[in-house]
Amino acid sequence: MSGGLISEDAAGLKAVVDDDYKDLVQRIRRDLLDGYDEELELEIEDRAVDEALLTLDSNTEDHGTRLAYFKQLFRLQRELVKLQDWVHHTGQKVVILFEGRDAAGKGGAIKRITQRLNPRVCRVVALPAPNDRERTQWYFQRYVPHLPAAGELVLFDRSWYNRAGVERVMGFCEDSDVEEFFRSVPEFERMLVRSGIRVIKYWFSISDEEQHLRFLGRIHDPLKQWKLSPMDLESRRRWEDYTRAKELMLERTHIPEAPWWVVAADDKKRARLNCIQHLLEQFPYHEVQREEVRLPERERHADYVRNPVPQSMFVPERY
Repeated sequence: MSGGLISEDAAGLKAVVDDDYKDLVQRIRRDLLDGYDEELELEIEDRAVDEALLTLDSNTEDHGTRLAYFKQLFRLQRELVKLQDWVHHTGQKVVILFEGRDAAGKGGAIKRITQRLNPRVCRVVALPAPNDRERTQWYFQRYVPHLPAAGELVLFDRSWYNRAGVERVMGFCEDSDVEEFFRSVPEFERMLVRSGIRVIKYWFSISDEEQHLRFLGRIHDPLKQWKLSPMDLESRRRWEDYTRAKELMLERTHIPEAPWWVVAADDKKRARLNCIQHLLEQFPYHEVQREEVRLPERERHADYVRNPVPQSMFVPERY
């Protein structure tokens, strides 16, 4: 009797382990495939979307899902171009903050937002750790020069909320500094809003298991190892400390003038689409009519002779 029960338990345990292993393999495969898809996204022009989508391998089990993702992404990116033109035309000033744990997908979402936009209108700010001089300044001082002028969108890949997260958890500031930050940041953001700057804040939320998987992917992928710093590895160990810090941050800084929006980010592709769709919905933008562009005829002069370029100056054509 007992032997039969043990056998049943062992079989059940094996089934659970097998299911977990299959799920792990599938999630790793999905993460790798996402990297390949990024290259395809960068190569596709709007005019050739349908043609480019035909190149996707139709034999993969997730072909339909990938196809749907690409179609929605390109549709949303066309809308982002309209938003950009509207922001520039109407003189809007927009700040978008992207926060979240390491490997939460902030950078991937920022890439998809900016992929087809004009860098003179839409720019990304990703500041390094403060230097000795900056550490003695008013805390918000080093962020202020990067705020937008009229007709600009500025995306912060991490922001002044470093103080409520990494600086607090890693002990880079005192408890009194954190408390002063929580008192100051609502007023700072209200001041920005009063001055005509729209402030939108996104927190990319991933599970413990998903971050673990993404860190493993970075460790074993030579093309992604640069993304892992000693600080990232330490943040993994202090998962619960970061959770407590995040919860307090959202509680103390979720204000009507600049509320937090949480993006469910365990699925990278869904997170990007949901974030972009939500971002578009925050503005009453419309397509700005442009004057028809006509390409002028090139002038040609009989006395013009093009000087030959020495062969030694050419990059060798090895491909």
